[in-house]
This record gives sequence, structure tokens and C-alpha cells, in this order.
Amino acid sequence: MNVSASTLSLTVADVDASRDFLCTHLGYEVAMAQDGFASLTRGDAAVDVVLLRRGTEVLPAEQRDREATGLILALTVTDLDAEEARLRAAGAPITMPLREEPWGERLFQLTDPNGVVVQLVEWTTSDHPAEPNEDTAVHVITPSPETVTVSPNASMTGLAAPSRGSTELSTWTVAMDAGASGPEHSISREQVWTVTAGALEVTCDGRTEKVVAGQTLILPPDRVRRIHAPVAAEAHVSMRSDGVASVPDTEGTRELPWAL
Repeated sequence: MNVSASTLSLTVADVDASRDFLCTHLGYEVAMAQDGFASLTRGDAAVDVVLLRRGTEVLPAEQRDREATGLILALTVTDLDAEEARLRAAGAPITMPLREEPWGERLFQLTDPNGVVVQLVEWTTSDHPAEPNEDTAVHVITPSPETVTVSPNASMTGLAAPSRGSTELSTWTVAMDAGASGPEHSISREQVWTVTAGALEVTCDGRTEKVVAGQTLILPPDRVRRIHAPVAAEAHVSMRSDGVASVPDTEGTRELPWAL
């Protein structure tokens, strides 16, 4: 089964009231609408929402007079404190103030005019007390604009990193336009590059290797290298999380912001 989208359908008494609430306070947009019906969406990973007026015939007969109760529309966000401050300043109906649960979940709740509870959530990082089973916990990382670093030669999207739940490895994706070349540099840790689209030409120790989509290149530590994209290319990179960069004929080292 391949799921291309997910939608939460809510039966409410006043479709317009819930539509306006979700669009005004939570950034939803109207994709389709008719009398007693509205389909809402966002441009990110948030679930789509369909609002149906109570009593509509598209609902099973035994459910037509029921309204959305006993459920919570939960949205995981970044910078929960800023979202809480924004919504409070906008006069949004915050019905559960910001709180933190022992298992590492921070949240607050709003309630829309039809009684639909919307919960905004942020999961805490290692700065907070760990649960006994933290070593076996699974971390799911979703790329976001906040983890993208753009340089004159490439765009790096941070994935696993110490700031995002990883303790040993940093991983990221690299996108380079055709003809782009990075500067000569070395990295203090071994890196593994897997080209996922296009091709890269990597020069290391005077030897150039062309790596095409589907191939993997292992770059040893402390060796000067230069990476060139003869065509538009993308790659996935991994290394130990404490790796730093050096540039020939310059002093000191530089951290990789997308790997922190």
C-alpha cells in the first residue's frame, strides 16, 4: 500500500467557524469548499482536514448527528514557545496552557468554536531529563527549512545530528547545481557519500573519481578533497558527529552547521 496523503474528516455543526479558526490561527488554506463542506490543507507535513456539516447525507445514517468529540488534532511543530506566544497574542482560545510531560512531550491545546481540540506538540531533546529507556527510543527526523544551509556551491539539509537526537552520527543531504564546485578542504572524520541523483567528481590526494547515482564513495579523514558536480547532483552524507573542516593554508577548524 502506498499512501499519498492523509486526511482527517471532522463532523461539525458550523463548518465556516472551524474553517476560519484553522485558517486564521494554524495556517490552513481552503483547497475546496461548498455549502456544508470544506477541504483544508497546508504546504507541509500537517494532515489535511475535511469539515462536514452535521446531518450531511455523505455520512452513514447512524453518524449524521454526531459531532467530532473525543479526539485531538495533534500537530508537531518547531519552537513551541514562539507558537504559544503568537497564538496567545492573537487571542486564540488556549484551553490547556503550555506544559511538559515526564516522557518528554511539551504541548498546549486550543479548542475551536465547534469543540475540536487542537494540540501543538514539541518533543524535548537531551537537555531534559532522560527516561530510563531513552537508549532504545526511536527518533524520527523530518527535514525542515530550519535545517537547510545554503552556500554559494551547494545546499545542505541536516538530518541526524546531536541537536536532533543522534549521539554518534551526523547525516545530511547535499544538492549541487550543474557546474558547481566546492572549495578545497579536509574533514577530521571519515565521510561516506552516496550519490542519489546525477553525478559527482571527487578529487582527493590528486586522484579524481566520478561517482554516479547509486554509487557510494568513502572519503578518509584529514585528506584534502574537492567536490565538483558536472551535472546537477544530490547525495546523502554521513560521518561521526564530531567532525570538523579545515582549509589548506589557513589556521583553525570550522564546524559544519548542518551536522551539529
